[in-house]
Amino acid sequence: MPAKTSHQTDDRILYSCYSNTSREGEQFVAEHIFSYGIEGCNDLFINGKNYVFKAGDFRYIRRNQLAKFTKHPVPGGEYRALSIRLDQATLHSLSEEFNLHPSKPYNGEAALILEPNKKLLNFVESLQPYVDGTGELNQMMVSLKVKEAIMILLETNPDLKDALFDFNEPGKIDLEAYMTEHYKFNVDISRFAYLTGRSLATFKRDFEKIFKTSPNRWLQQKRLEDAHYLLKEKGWKTSDVYMEVGFKDFSHFSFAFKKAYGVAPSRLV
Repeated sequence: MPAKTSHQTDDRILYSCYSNTSREGEQFVAEHIFSYGIEGCNDLFINGKNYVFKAGDFRYIRRNQLAKFTKHPVPGGEYRALSIRLDQATLHSLSEEFNLHPSKPYNGEAALILEPNKKLLNFVESLQPYVDGTGELNQMMVSLKVKEAIMILLETNPDLKDALFDFNEPGKIDLEAYMTEHYKFNVDISRFAYLTGRSLATFKRDFEKIFKTSPNRWLQQKRLEDAHYLLKEKGWKTSDVYMEVGFKDFSHFSFAFKKAYGVAPSRLV
């Protein structure tokens, strides 16, 4: 297992460090994220695209996205990054204080590499005492630092105003296209409903109208088909397959696979 270190007094600012082994996973990005890569690199799959973030990159990730990631330490070294969660409460406060509102719908990328500049570099440098553990951020200081990060982003990347101050929930989108793209993410049906701009009841109704089956049955079938292909045609190990296709629990995957194909995944040849 990779060694992991994190310094955190308020979950809006997080310093992470992994050594020895790459770390893979997936997450729902609920809030806008501003981050800085210190060492190693991060492969991110989000909204149908792959992004590679390296040491020295400043990054912005838009909220309400499903993402898969792989964090790679440098050979013989570590993966280190600093992340700032730009929470909705702080953004609402700044919107009211400075009359900040979107000018138009944001049509930019779900994830961006930001052009480095002196203000961004100075901001990251100001957090160094808290990264190396020689300082401690209290809640008041965290609030000030999050506001500072937002204001620097607005000054250096004005187009982000249309994303940061858009407080609308996700709008109704093409359900078939979204599910075909995102079915491997292991999230609750209610999360898929939210991200496609629907109530849970409307999501289920629309889903069955399109796919002629229930969401849970369709998701399991699609994931099992992918698993069968990876095992049979690509020679993947069963221990690598189940999470790749969207199963969170190996025993559930093994039981469902055997029920569908009449053989345990470990015995498929």
